[in-house]
Amino acid sequence: MSLTCGKIRSYGGSENILVRGRALSPAGYLSAAYAESLSEYGSPRRLPSSGGWVIERTIPGTEHRDAMGCYPLFTCEDWQGLPDDLEQLADQLISIAVVADPFGGYNPALLAQCFDLVTSFKPHFVTDLSRPVSSLVSKNHKRHVSKALRQVEVERCEPALAFLDEWVTLYAFLRERHGIRGISAFSRQAFARQLAVPGLVMFRARAGAVTVGINLWYLDRGVAYYHLGASSPEGYRLHASYALFWHALNFFRSEAQWLDLGGVPGLEDDSSSGLRQFKAGWATGTRPAYFCGKIFEPEIYRQLSDGIEAGTFFPAYRAKYEL
Repeated sequence: MSLTCGKIRSYGGSENILVRGRALSPAGYLSAAYAESLSEYGSPRRLPSSGGWVIERTIPGTEHRDAMGCYPLFTCEDWQGLPDDLEQLADQLISIAVVADPFGGYNPALLAQCFDLVTSFKPHFVTDLSRPVSSLVSKNHKRHVSKALRQVEVERCEPALAFLDEWVTLYAFLRERHGIRGISAFSRQAFARQLAVPGLVMFRARAGAVTVGINLWYLDRGVAYYHLGASSPEGYRLHASYALFWHALNFFRSEAQWLDLGGVPGLEDDSSSGLRQFKAGWATGTRPAYFCGKIFEPEIYRQLSDGIEAGTFFPAYRAKYEL
């Protein structure tokens, strides 16, 4: 089967000037702007030696604070500086938890040096864009792409903020459909900030004049990270997500070396998950995303976690607030 990408229309001027693989300033999950988009959940704090960002949070009912990496991924400019940063946090926080960027410049030994807990959280599906397009997409996906391209048109949207209302409407449907809550539910204010983050690339699929699907990506340092995607009921019927991914794949071949398609939601990597099968059909392999945790104040941590059944949640005392 022969498939062509066709021309991707682009609305408006480019807000973020991109050099191959990265923006001219810190982009995506590395940028201050992205950390600020999560400020409803805590106070963004830059780690000076590594250049990474964390979100400091008050522990409910106490005067203590802890921190988490930016959702969904924690990344750094210089991972070798992370041990110094964590040492500086030792007398200020009870604990810290992050999910390390699968494309970060670290090895497991460095993570083990930095954290008490390092575990392979879930695999991220990745795509090597140096390989021929014909080898990147599964046969089943190609059939869906062919059908979708006959029914929808895909456009790159610039500036993305001009499409905030359409995106918020689509994501609200996704949120209700899957019962999304917590930090990944994202408010309108959070999305307004995220659409202005350097390196943001938005594609929308439309059937006639109606938007039926939108995908968001962050382009940074040679990797295009799939951030979020949502479709309307009509978009599901028209397989809009296949057309969106097909166009994104072709677009990023000239902008990046890799796609990070992310993992699947939840704590279990269910091989029968429809989302898992969808992402696997675009991927050339996987990379581990390590969950990392560190306890700075063991005695206070123990007191806060007292009475909570031991499990996989870290920090344990947060389980009663977030599960």
